[in-house]
Amino acid sequence: MEKFWLNSYPPGVPHDVDPEQYHSLTQLLEESFKKNAQRPFSVCMDRWMSYHELDDASAALGAWLQGLGLAPGERIGIMLPNVPQFAVTMAAVLRAGYTCVNVNPLYTARELEHQLRDSGATVIVILENFAHTLEEVIEKTPVKHVVIASMGDMLGFWFGAWITFAVRHLAKMVPAYKLPLAGGRTVTSFKRALAKGASSSLKSSPQSLDSIAFLQYTGGTTGLSKGAVLTHRNIVAAILQAEAWFTPALSRVGEVHRINSIAALPLYHIFALTLCLLAIRWGSHMTLIPNPRDFGKFIEVLKKRPFHMLPAVNTLFNALLQHPQFQSVDFSALCISQAGGMAASAGTAKHWLEVTKSPMIEGWGMSETCAIGTNNPVSNTEFTGTIGLPLPGISIAIKDDDGKTLAVGQSGEICIKGPNVMTGYYQQPEENARAFTSDGYLRTGDIGIMDERGYTRIVDRKKDMILVSGFNVFPNELENVISLCPGVVECAAIGVPDDKQGEAIKIFIVKNDPTLSEDDVARYCRENLTGYKHPKYIEFRDELPKTNVGKILRRELRTGK
Repeated sequence: MEKFWLNSYPPGVPHDVDPEQYHSLTQLLEESFKKNAQRPFSVCMDRWMSYHELDDASAALGAWLQGLGLAPGERIGIMLPNVPQFAVTMAAVLRAGYTCVNVNPLYTARELEHQLRDSGATVIVILENFAHTLEEVIEKTPVKHVVIASMGDMLGFWFGAWITFAVRHLAKMVPAYKLPLAGGRTVTSFKRALAKGASSSLKSSPQSLDSIAFLQYTGGTTGLSKGAVLTHRNIVAAILQAEAWFTPALSRVGEVHRINSIAALPLYHIFALTLCLLAIRWGSHMTLIPNPRDFGKFIEVLKKRPFHMLPAVNTLFNALLQHPQFQSVDFSALCISQAGGMAASAGTAKHWLEVTKSPMIEGWGMSETCAIGTNNPVSNTEFTGTIGLPLPGISIAIKDDDGKTLAVGQSGEICIKGPNVMTGYYQQPEENARAFTSDGYLRTGDIGIMDERGYTRIVDRKKDMILVSGFNVFPNELENVISLCPGVVECAAIGVPDDKQGEAIKIFIVKNDPTLSEDDVARYCRENLTGYKHPKYIEFRDELPKTNVGKILRRELRTGK
């Protein structure tokens, strides 16, 4: 189709990108490590790591992984928060010729077991704070090798030792665990793996742009998350697309390696992950925020040095604005306030502009598209209420249920095609058949309208997915879990508007135990679901609205019936 939206592009933004300039994502990483060796890559708790240190540490860990005798493309779980070990591990896995499987550190045992089993991960690198969760399920997974990281591992000898001690013994944030060694399973400390790998050499691994780089797990309509297969080509294309779009707004910084990006969003999430890789492409540095929920400390970090990019979801922007110390931050260097992951609200955008003088620039993407899809021009001076224009190399089509492309101004499903779009879901042929149109577009489940300039506005959601603070939550998963709560006969989950989270979860329950209370259900959810999947509202009913064949009508529940 004709890309008429290109006429709306800001000056200087290319219409396409060329991933073929690299033969793999690994080449992009290694070229940047060498070119920017003496420059800083990250700062965490005031401890800096250079590109040279990232190069050496990831080569050592990669060599250690190769020493395990893993097959090319082997899946390796990464269950780490925003600490220096994340980038080291990610780069090590890719450079050694394996596949990254990002894991939410806050997963419950049930969720972790599913992801490790589904991906077939045989190795996991995990922060010790979460090892007790792994202990519960490891014998039901393919994992044979565990690397245990501690919070202070890469924060210097004395300071790092103090941080690890404080986390373990003062804050008591490391629950007791014991990982079984039966069946030849190994458990190695992160530092030990680095030390052993440093005495070996990282061997080059045959990779191409079509090799799998990440299995990025996302919500599943069947109640189980599924892995989006992201190739080296997908990731390289997304990096180049982001670079093409953002660079014009950063011209006043001067050389791109001077850019300081704030990494408060979790790096295991595709939004932050893509921007982390963009920082590597630029040779710029990131400020790592291990715990963005501690807004006082987060704001203190923002005060330490100028920052130029602040990616966040609407809830994070809003939470910062509500903190009494936020207005004392110096925003004069801030070039891009990038909103994504969930719908940005006009109220938050207005308040953000008043306080920071930096407009919120809203974009849209998915795990399946490497977080890249559409974005408002970074030259905008005000909030538009749209998700913007397709980025370079991307086509957006508004289609009906039969896959027919609709005319401009008509409402239909937003479908996307481009070099950043996944090849499919891992070992899910039936899902893949449903996910793509006959002409190769990915169905997104979002209903939108594109105007004559190429700007798209989301008006509804075709799927029943609930979007909580940028995280996808599928009702089927919640219903499958909560239906197992003693006393629950049946249940239904919907999303309801929420000023802070975008949407909040509401559960409707029919019970056969009159003593079952909201507190009982809430406690069960806390034990079996990650925090963002906990229902905010619980309502008991005598019956749920259904079709003639017995299917629960969530739409009627959403309209109050």
